[in-house]
Amino acid sequence: MSRLGKKEEETLIEMASATDNNMVILINFKPSRSAGEDSNGPLYESSSNTESELPGNSEIDKRHQSKDSVFFRDGVRRIDFVLSYVDDPNKDEEKKADRRREFESNLQKSGLELETEDKKESENGKTYYVKIHAPWEVLITYAEVLNIKVPIKENDVPCTIENPIDCMLSPFRLPEKVMHPDPDYFTAPFRKDRQELYLIHDESTFFSPSVRNRIVFYILTRCPYGTEEGKKKFGIKRLLSNGTYTAAYPLHDCQYWKKSNDPHCDNERYTLYMEWARFLRFFKEQPLDLIRKYYGEKIGIYFAWLGFYTEMLFLAAVVGLFCFLYGLFTMDANMSSKEICDPAIGGEIIMCPLCDVDCNYWRLNTTCRPSEYSHLFDNVATLFFAIFMGIWVTLFLEFWKRRQARLKYEWDLVDFEEEQQQLQLRPEYEAKCTQKKKNPVTQEMEPYLPLTSKAVRFCISGTTVLFWTSLIIASMIAVILYRLSVYAAFASIMKNTQTLQPISGLLTPQLATSVTASCLNFVIIMILNFLYERIAVWITDMEIPRTHLEYENRLTMKMFLFQFVNYYSSCFYVAFFKGKFVGYPGNYTYMFSHWRNEECDPAGCLIELTTQLTIVMAGKQIWGNIQEAIVPWIWNWWGRQRARCNPENLYSRWEQDHDLQRFGHLGLFYEYLEMVIQFGFITLFVASFPLAPLLALMNNILEIRVDSWKLTTQFRRPVASKAHSIGVWQEILNGMAVLSVVTNAFIVAFTSDMIPRLVYYYAYSPNANSPMSGYINNSLSVFRVSSFSVKPKDQGDIDFCRYRDYRYPPDHELQYSHTMQFWHILAAKMAFIIIMEHVVFIVKFFVAWMIPDVPADVTARIKREKFITQKILHEYELNKLKEKLCQGKAYQGMEKEFIATEGKVELSQAM
Repeated sequence: MSRLGKKEEETLIEMASATDNNMVILINFKPSRSAGEDSNGPLYESSSNTESELPGNSEIDKRHQSKDSVFFRDGVRRIDFVLSYVDDPNKDEEKKADRRREFESNLQKSGLELETEDKKESENGKTYYVKIHAPWEVLITYAEVLNIKVPIKENDVPCTIENPIDCMLSPFRLPEKVMHPDPDYFTAPFRKDRQELYLIHDESTFFSPSVRNRIVFYILTRCPYGTEEGKKKFGIKRLLSNGTYTAAYPLHDCQYWKKSNDPHCDNERYTLYMEWARFLRFFKEQPLDLIRKYYGEKIGIYFAWLGFYTEMLFLAAVVGLFCFLYGLFTMDANMSSKEICDPAIGGEIIMCPLCDVDCNYWRLNTTCRPSEYSHLFDNVATLFFAIFMGIWVTLFLEFWKRRQARLKYEWDLVDFEEEQQQLQLRPEYEAKCTQKKKNPVTQEMEPYLPLTSKAVRFCISGTTVLFWTSLIIASMIAVILYRLSVYAAFASIMKNTQTLQPISGLLTPQLATSVTASCLNFVIIMILNFLYERIAVWITDMEIPRTHLEYENRLTMKMFLFQFVNYYSSCFYVAFFKGKFVGYPGNYTYMFSHWRNEECDPAGCLIELTTQLTIVMAGKQIWGNIQEAIVPWIWNWWGRQRARCNPENLYSRWEQDHDLQRFGHLGLFYEYLEMVIQFGFITLFVASFPLAPLLALMNNILEIRVDSWKLTTQFRRPVASKAHSIGVWQEILNGMAVLSVVTNAFIVAFTSDMIPRLVYYYAYSPNANSPMSGYINNSLSVFRVSSFSVKPKDQGDIDFCRYRDYRYPPDHELQYSHTMQFWHILAAKMAFIIIMEHVVFIVKFFVAWMIPDVPADVTARIKREKFITQKILHEYELNKLKEKLCQGKAYQGMEKEFIATEGKVELSQAM
């Protein structure tokens, strides 16, 4: 095969010699064409105004061309990217026109071909569309720059032995053509001087549309458009931000609800919609290879992770459901709730007021229903489930590493390292960093940010993050004050309102306060999230990260830290602080010397933690799905209706995609963030709510289809980008997995009543036949009401009241001091935490050690591919040397080079 194009020195390669702004562009790019390439037609100028001046010429061309066409008017050159802009007569329009003229001129010099659609031909009569095509010479040049792997030989490694249960899984399978749209090949990085080596059957289809748009976008982000205020300006991102262009996007290949009329179109968007993006396909596997081919590896790896996470949730959901059912079936046998509900026991116990002055004494049996419901989550199965989830999260992370390793091999990402992207500086970094220094590795001048500037920016960024974190804590304190303030009001309303009497057993003042406070907390969380998202992007931009990877990592850590505190702070308060520092009657602890600290229900705080977790978790999931699905649908409704109602009009492919929503560079970031926050809910606090994995499973089944639906139908096609893993999110998940063991151990020990009940059962129960009888009376201390410093309004004829603690009675010489049972229980709690943490951590580390990160068959395939690739490359070099020898073009030392190359081939075979 003939080798086309020129040498690398004519390309926009950052590793080449730099211009004033450390960039090189393709200037005076003159591709050589063979006779067979003339069908591509002449190079179109950046404006088609000359054509549009001919009466009806462009209109006739457009009518003859299919509305779904993704080609130039010649029907041969594929549209790889589209730029749009609007003629807006104002004072800046002339400057914008100059920028566009210079930018498009430089794009043509870089080898790209342009074709402009006049605004008269657009649907709204206002928008110009600049269509961009990358010819073969540009594609092969930048394929080498971007180190893109291409096929060299069909994969000859036999498939693994089929699983015997595959026949049972056939209802969940998709057709083979959908699951694996392309054959499996051995691949190697593209080199212009080795084109004969690759399986190039058709130049027009050799590079997939996702690879083509990735190459074009690489050029667009680095192409200059002039000098302003003494600084070089470049990149489509800056032109979009200043309004020079209104949009820049690659095209979908067809409409999602019907196939294209073009017989050569693969209709991948239609296939994705029919087989993946519809909710009725929720039980089917995901076509990951097709997703990767159409959207790129970065989006593909997200859906692979989300699908794997959802599959693993199934096991956790089943076990959690069984634990919940155990609590449900044993609820009637729970001795604690029986004693609380018994009129002869709970009905005779007078409890001390839960607030000063306005609250009255109350009988223990008024909390009958909450105590029964508390047993659903506070039982012996809670301990089992907490340990199980500690092991489950390890299995999930370890098996995901194996799944990720398989995808890296299948998607040609084995040798792809994030360090490769360190060479690709962010255009914003290059534009804002005017100072330069020599790179010690490449020995070339490159822009850098001075240390003093970097330190100042980090200080501002850190201070901003600290301020917003403090704001979350302040809002949580405000919610706590709300709890303390409204409890008395709820108690008075429920006591004096006759209509609420029938449900007074179910809706207690404690429950009403907890539910309303949780709802208020959720609203505050959503508001703070909305504000901080914009602040986080602003301060990350201000830091001027060097690479895209560095930018995403910094933004990820800021957003996760904020959301961690925002979503989990209220749960941490209920789990570890509420009811722990209340003091005792006559000596209560007050917040800000005014509000008395909250007490837990006699049945414990676990039911309140469950309520808080359910409202925040479920509310977030419902709101997230509404925001992701309904909002884009509303924005796109009119455009979609127009396209459907008039299928034969001139509403072109680029106009249809222009009217869709933009999938920003942070689109996947928010998807990951949403799932990682959910992961925290089902791991950090799962001991209080075994049904959390089931809720997450149902949400994720919907989430996969919502995300796929909006990506396929409501958004423009994203620019394809590579990623070999989920990035920094993996480390965040690992950290949360370790933290979850600690939090669940503390929840079981300090939030639930399991340890006090076990201590009573084995050490303090006076009844061997019914060890748990008398537990409620034993867990309540006695207080003489005459010792109240602040007496309730309704004193009555009550001499003593009870409160939840282990303290000596009034007549004891150590009155109101902690009893020995209190210290026994505290010691048992600390021992339980230490034992549970060590047991779970040992099992976790053992499981992680037992499971290799890379499957054995994948390791063998990687070695086989490396061997075949090296062999083919060495044989190619050997043949080239033989050709030179045969042609008589020998030079000094060629014989030695030939012998060395032969030896290299033999060594490769021996290895």
